[in-house]
Amino acid sequence: MISCGLIGAKLAHSYSPQIHALFGNYPYKLYELREDEIGAFLKNGDWTALNVTIPYKKTVLPFMDEVSETVRRTGSVNTIVKRPDGTLFGDNTDVYGFTGSVKHSGIEVRGKKTLILGSGGASVAVKEALRLLGAETVVISRSGENNYANLDRHRDAEIIVNTTPVGMFPKNGEAPVDVRIFPVLKGVFDLIYNPERTELILECEEAGIPAFNGLYMLVAQAKRSSELFTGRAIPDGEIDRVRDAVASRMRNIVLIGMPGSGKSTVAAEIGKLTGRTVVDTDAEILKKTGRTPADIIKNDGEEAFRKVESEMLKEFGKQSGLVISAGGGVVTREENYKYIRQNSFTVRIKRPLALLPVKGRPLSQGRPLEELAAEREPLYRKFADAEVDNVTTPRDAAALVVKLAGLD
Repeated sequence: MISCGLIGAKLAHSYSPQIHALFGNYPYKLYELREDEIGAFLKNGDWTALNVTIPYKKTVLPFMDEVSETVRRTGSVNTIVKRPDGTLFGDNTDVYGFTGSVKHSGIEVRGKKTLILGSGGASVAVKEALRLLGAETVVISRSGENNYANLDRHRDAEIIVNTTPVGMFPKNGEAPVDVRIFPVLKGVFDLIYNPERTELILECEEAGIPAFNGLYMLVAQAKRSSELFTGRAIPDGEIDRVRDAVASRMRNIVLIGMPGSGKSTVAAEIGKLTGRTVVDTDAEILKKTGRTPADIIKNDGEEAFRKVESEMLKEFGKQSGLVISAGGGVVTREENYKYIRQNSFTVRIKRPLALLPVKGRPLSQGRPLEELAAEREPLYRKFADAEVDNVTTPRDAAALVVKLAGLD
């Protein structure tokens, strides 16, 4: 049996093992290495084939005995196969992956001015793919002729590709550029896939600009890598299947809805059905402050409570694979939209107002429920990807959420 894996500097949050498990039946391990360990590992390590990620795509090149034409053009290696005679063959499947991502997006790049943010190993692969697709490219680096200080000269850019790690987990919430300075921008590709929606992508959504994350590219290049590892052709249609499966697994499930709609109970049932960790923001606030939400609202005011609640969402919203039960008023703070939206499938749990309890809930007691519900209705609709009625049993509602999230 072949033995495969990924080498890089920091790999704790890599999706590659899950992806390769869906493409083939072979071991796939993560190898976190220092730069001075690369040579010995490539020469003496117990492996058959490897992928290479940040920051070693150029580092491994001198150790290759033979490389593909794509590597010769890019100077970057992301796939290594050890031949039976022990010699190492280097290829670059990132070009294949990004080309596939652009075609899959439906965005036409031929003849369009395209800014490539970053000048590392991924950047050169993207530049080669865009050359093959007929785009006009400009590389933006921190210190090159074209840099972030003179972006005004490129206001006519129609496409932007981010190959930098800016905005990547755990440093969510950052964007490498402000898309609003590009008045004719027609599409953005962000090679980051964790979180699913980076700050850059969220800004594009707000501006109505089509934007795509890096998961399709990651899966497409893994498909091509798997073919090189095994010598077995994989149908292109498998890329969508694997991409959708991985995305569903890595998204959080966030439950929103009116106070008393049963979010916490439904969340617990989802946890039982999926084996996921369940996070209740009200319970987390109690852990953090030693006080219940009701106590904070009663003694310090709603605004003080909302601030702590937002801190919880900021912390847990950027993680992956959780079930999060959010407070009923979480939709009233604008910043919470991005905290939730960045990496989740959000479901509104609904229940008739007549069935909603108000005891121990200061905000529900302080005004008519009908008034509170009417005020929040457009906000729930904005935040939610789907709605589920909780009118039979919490188990039934949970099962429907699981199905809608693609986890059944």
